[in-house]
Amino acid sequence: MPDSTSTQYDVSARALTARSETVDAVSLEAALRRHLRGEVRFDDGSRALYATDGSNYRQVPIGIVTPRDTEDVLAAVALCRDHRAPLLARGGGTSLAGQCCNVAIILDFSKYMASILEIDPARRIARVQPGVILDHLRNETEKYQLTFAPDPATHDRCTLGGMIGNNSCGVHSIMAGKTDDNIESLEILTYDGHRMHVGATSDGDFHRI
Repeated sequence: MPDSTSTQYDVSARALTARSETVDAVSLEAALRRHLRGEVRFDDGSRALYATDGSNYRQVPIGIVTPRDTEDVLAAVALCRDHRAPLLARGGGTSLAGQCCNVAIILDFSKYMASILEIDPARRIARVQPGVILDHLRNETEKYQLTFAPDPATHDRCTLGGMIGNNSCGVHSIMAGKTDDNIESLEILTYDGHRMHVGATSDGDFHRI
Protein backbone atom coordinates (compact mmCIF):
# COMPACT_ATOMS: atom_id res chain seq x y z
CA MET A 1 0.00 0.00 0.00
CA PRO A 2 1.38 3.46 -0.87
CA ASP A 3 2.20 5.66 2.11
CA SER A 4 0.17 8.79 2.79
CA THR A 5 2.96 11.05 1.48
CA SER A 6 2.99 9.55 -2.02
CA THR A 7 1.84 11.76 -4.90
CA GLN A 8 -1.17 9.49 -5.44
CA TYR A 9 -2.57 10.40 -2.03
CA ASP A 10 -1.03 13.84 -1.54
CA VAL A 11 -3.78 16.28 -2.50
CA SER A 12 -1.38 19.23 -2.25
CA ALA A 13 0.95 17.65 -4.78
CA ARG A 14 -1.96 16.84 -7.05
CA ALA A 15 -3.15 20.44 -6.84
CA LEU A 16 0.27 21.72 -7.89
CA THR A 17 0.25 19.53 -11.00
CA ALA A 18 -3.42 20.12 -11.86
CA ARG A 19 -2.72 23.22 -13.94
CA SER A 20 -0.77 21.16 -16.49
CA GLU A 21 -3.40 18.43 -16.77
CA THR A 22 -6.24 18.39 -19.27
CA VAL A 23 -9.66 17.76 -17.76
CA ASP A 24 -12.09 15.67 -19.81
CA ALA A 25 -14.91 18.20 -19.53
CA VAL A 26 -17.35 16.14 -21.60
CA SER A 27 -16.96 13.08 -19.39
CA LEU A 28 -17.10 15.15 -16.21
CA GLU A 29 -20.25 16.98 -17.32
CA ALA A 30 -21.96 13.67 -18.10
CA ALA A 31 -21.01 12.24 -14.70
CA LEU A 32 -22.24 15.34 -12.87
CA ARG A 33 -25.57 15.25 -14.70
CA ARG A 34 -26.03 11.58 -13.81
CA HIS A 35 -25.39 11.97 -10.10
CA LEU A 36 -26.56 15.48 -9.12
CA ARG A 37 -30.03 16.89 -8.56
CA GLY A 38 -28.83 20.47 -8.91
CA GLU A 39 -27.98 22.42 -12.04
CA VAL A 40 -24.97 21.53 -14.20
CA ARG A 41 -24.01 24.14 -16.78
CA PHE A 42 -21.13 23.80 -19.22
CA ASP A 43 -22.51 26.04 -22.00
CA ASP A 44 -20.44 28.98 -23.23
CA GLY A 45 -22.89 31.60 -21.93
CA SER A 46 -22.88 30.30 -18.36
CA ARG A 47 -19.12 29.93 -18.34
CA ALA A 48 -18.75 33.52 -19.56
CA LEU A 49 -21.03 34.77 -16.79
CA TYR A 50 -18.87 33.11 -14.15
CA ALA A 51 -15.54 34.15 -15.68
CA THR A 52 -15.38 37.41 -13.71
CA ASP A 53 -16.06 38.73 -10.23
CA GLY A 54 -15.79 42.20 -8.72
CA SER A 55 -12.17 42.45 -9.89
CA ASN A 56 -10.69 42.96 -13.34
CA TYR A 57 -9.58 39.33 -13.59
CA ARG A 58 -11.10 36.93 -16.12
CA GLN A 59 -10.73 33.15 -15.99
CA VAL A 60 -13.24 31.05 -17.94
CA PRO A 61 -14.32 28.10 -15.75
CA ILE A 62 -14.64 24.50 -16.90
CA GLY A 63 -18.29 24.42 -15.82
CA ILE A 64 -20.72 25.47 -13.11
CA VAL A 65 -22.53 23.35 -10.56
CA THR A 66 -25.38 24.75 -8.49
CA PRO A 67 -25.87 22.09 -5.78
CA ARG A 68 -29.31 21.60 -4.24
CA ASP A 69 -28.11 20.03 -1.00
CA THR A 70 -25.19 18.55 0.90
CA GLU A 71 -25.43 15.27 -0.99
CA ASP A 72 -24.94 17.16 -4.24
CA VAL A 73 -21.84 18.82 -2.81
CA LEU A 74 -20.40 15.49 -1.68
CA ALA A 75 -21.04 13.95 -5.10
CA ALA A 76 -19.66 16.94 -7.01
CA VAL A 77 -16.43 17.01 -5.02
CA ALA A 78 -15.95 13.25 -5.41
CA LEU A 79 -16.55 13.40 -9.17
CA CYS A 80 -14.19 16.34 -9.62
CA ARG A 81 -11.56 14.48 -7.64
CA ASP A 82 -12.04 11.38 -9.82
CA HIS A 83 -11.62 13.51 -12.95
CA ARG A 84 -8.72 15.49 -11.43
CA ALA A 85 -10.62 18.74 -11.96
CA PRO A 86 -9.95 21.84 -9.84
CA LEU A 87 -12.81 23.18 -7.70
CA LEU A 88 -13.75 26.70 -6.66
CA ALA A 89 -16.58 27.62 -4.29
CA ARG A 90 -18.36 30.87 -5.13
CA GLY A 91 -20.93 33.01 -3.38
CA GLY A 92 -22.02 36.44 -4.59
CA GLY A 93 -19.03 36.98 -6.86
CA THR A 94 -18.17 40.28 -5.19
CA SER A 95 -14.49 39.56 -4.49
CA LEU A 96 -12.10 42.33 -5.55
CA ALA A 97 -8.92 40.31 -6.03
CA GLY A 98 -10.01 37.49 -8.34
CA GLN A 99 -10.91 35.00 -5.60
CA CYS A 100 -14.02 33.89 -7.55
CA CYS A 101 -12.22 33.32 -10.87
CA ASN A 102 -10.42 30.16 -11.94
CA VAL A 103 -10.26 27.53 -14.65
CA ALA A 104 -12.17 25.11 -12.45
CA ILE A 105 -15.56 23.68 -11.65
CA ILE A 106 -17.44 26.48 -9.90
CA LEU A 107 -19.71 25.50 -7.01
CA ASP A 108 -22.35 28.24 -6.66
CA PHE A 109 -24.20 27.93 -3.34
CA SER A 110 -26.23 31.14 -3.67
CA LYS A 111 -29.32 29.67 -5.38
CA TYR A 112 -30.32 26.55 -3.45
CA MET A 113 -28.07 26.37 -0.39
CA ALA A 114 -28.97 29.78 1.00
CA SER A 115 -31.09 28.98 4.05
CA ILE A 116 -30.89 30.24 7.61
CA LEU A 117 -31.19 26.95 9.47
CA GLU A 118 -31.43 28.25 13.03
CA ILE A 119 -31.16 31.41 15.11
CA ASP A 120 -30.49 30.98 18.82
CA PRO A 121 -30.88 34.47 20.36
CA ALA A 122 -29.92 33.25 23.84
CA ARG A 123 -26.52 32.03 22.64
CA ARG A 124 -26.34 34.76 19.97
CA ILE A 125 -25.60 32.13 17.32
CA ALA A 126 -27.04 31.54 13.86
CA ARG A 127 -26.57 28.36 11.82
CA VAL A 128 -26.61 29.01 8.08
CA GLN A 129 -25.83 27.47 4.71
CA PRO A 130 -22.92 29.02 2.76
CA GLY A 131 -25.10 30.78 0.19
CA VAL A 132 -26.97 33.00 2.67
CA ILE A 133 -26.70 36.69 1.76
CA LEU A 134 -25.40 38.78 4.64
CA ASP A 135 -28.34 41.21 4.67
CA HIS A 136 -30.82 38.33 4.76
CA LEU A 137 -29.18 37.09 7.96
CA ARG A 138 -28.99 40.56 9.46
CA ASN A 139 -32.66 41.25 8.71
CA GLU A 140 -33.65 38.12 10.63
CA THR A 141 -31.30 38.65 13.57
CA GLU A 142 -32.38 42.26 14.00
CA LYS A 143 -35.71 40.89 15.26
CA TYR A 144 -33.72 39.88 18.35
CA GLN A 145 -31.67 43.10 18.41
CA LEU A 146 -28.66 41.17 17.11
CA THR A 147 -26.54 41.48 14.00
CA PHE A 148 -23.54 39.97 12.23
CA ALA A 149 -20.86 42.59 12.75
CA PRO A 150 -18.63 42.34 9.64
CA ASP A 151 -20.29 44.47 6.96
CA PRO A 152 -18.42 44.86 3.67
CA ALA A 153 -19.78 47.38 1.17
CA THR A 154 -21.39 44.50 -0.77
CA HIS A 155 -23.52 43.46 2.23
CA ASP A 156 -26.69 43.20 0.12
CA ARG A 157 -25.08 40.66 -2.25
CA CYS A 158 -22.16 38.92 -0.54
CA THR A 159 -22.74 35.49 1.01
CA LEU A 160 -21.61 34.12 4.36
CA GLY A 161 -19.57 31.41 2.66
CA GLY A 162 -17.73 33.99 0.59
CA MET A 163 -17.20 36.17 3.64
CA ILE A 164 -15.59 33.25 5.44
CA GLY A 165 -13.35 32.53 2.45
CA ASN A 166 -12.27 36.17 2.23
CA ASN A 167 -12.33 36.86 5.99
CA SER A 168 -14.43 39.93 5.22
CA CYS A 169 -14.45 42.95 7.51
CA GLY A 170 -16.04 46.37 6.91
CA VAL A 171 -16.13 49.42 9.14
CA HIS A 172 -17.85 47.73 12.10
CA SER A 173 -15.20 44.99 12.24
CA ILE A 174 -13.05 47.47 14.16
CA MET A 175 -15.62 47.25 16.93
CA ALA A 176 -16.69 43.60 16.71
CA GLY A 177 -14.02 41.76 14.73
CA LYS A 178 -13.61 40.35 11.25
CA THR A 179 -15.51 37.32 9.99
CA ASP A 180 -13.13 34.81 11.55
CA ASP A 181 -13.72 36.46 14.94
CA ASN A 182 -17.45 35.80 14.59
CA ILE A 183 -17.42 32.12 13.60
CA GLU A 184 -18.32 29.52 16.22
CA SER A 185 -17.76 26.40 14.13
CA LEU A 186 -17.72 25.19 10.52
CA GLU A 187 -18.61 21.98 8.75
CA ILE A 188 -15.77 21.34 6.32
CA LEU A 189 -15.45 19.09 3.27
CA THR A 190 -11.95 18.81 1.86
CA TYR A 191 -11.06 17.99 -1.74
CA ASP A 192 -9.90 14.51 -0.73
CA GLY A 193 -13.31 13.75 0.81
CA HIS A 194 -12.72 14.34 4.51
CA ARG A 195 -15.75 15.79 6.27
CA MET A 196 -15.38 17.33 9.70
CA HIS A 197 -16.53 20.00 12.13
CA VAL A 198 -13.93 22.55 13.20
CA GLY A 199 -14.12 25.13 15.97
CA ALA A 200 -12.80 25.97 19.40
CA THR A 201 -10.85 22.94 20.67
CA SER A 202 -9.61 22.27 24.19
CA ASP A 203 -6.06 21.05 24.74
CA GLY A 204 -7.40 17.62 25.70
CA ASP A 205 -9.51 17.32 22.57
CA PHE A 206 -6.64 18.58 20.43
CA HIS A 207 -4.27 15.89 21.71
CA ARG A 208 -6.98 13.23 21.32
CA ILE A 209 -7.61 14.24 17.71
